Amino acid sequence: MLNIAGHRIGNSEVESALVTHPSVAEAAVVGIPHEIKGQTIVAFAVLRHGEQPGQDLQDALMRHVGREIGKIARPEEIHFVPDVPKTRSGKIMRRVIKKVRLGEEPGDISTLANPEAVDKIREVLESKLESPILP
Repeated sequence: MLNIAGHRIGNSEVESALVTHPSVAEAAVVGIPHEIKGQTIVAFAVLRHGEQPGQDLQDALMRHVGREIGKIARPEEIHFVPDVPKTRSGKIMRRVIKKVRLGEEPGDISTLANPEAVDKIREVLESKLESPILP
């Protein structure tokens, strides 16, 4: 559960809204501390084959979530990644994603089915720091 400016929003609710967009194959959502709102929503989206990431798609996804759930649930950040870290049973490891987004060590990732996804997320975040996409 995320607490966004006093509103309780489920991670899976925002993830479900994102995957209803025709460009998104999979999504993971985490809450990041925010000094005014308490938490802010950060989304990691895996695009369908042939879809290209970019500012236009990022804006479209934010509008899409706003229409599906409400403006309060729009992610503040959307990162396009090739995969999200999952356990062998397919559960998305939000704890790992959140720690990587916060710049912390993710802890034990030996049980992940795809540990390389953690490095890919780091690369995407580092590239955004070097050349951010501005709204």
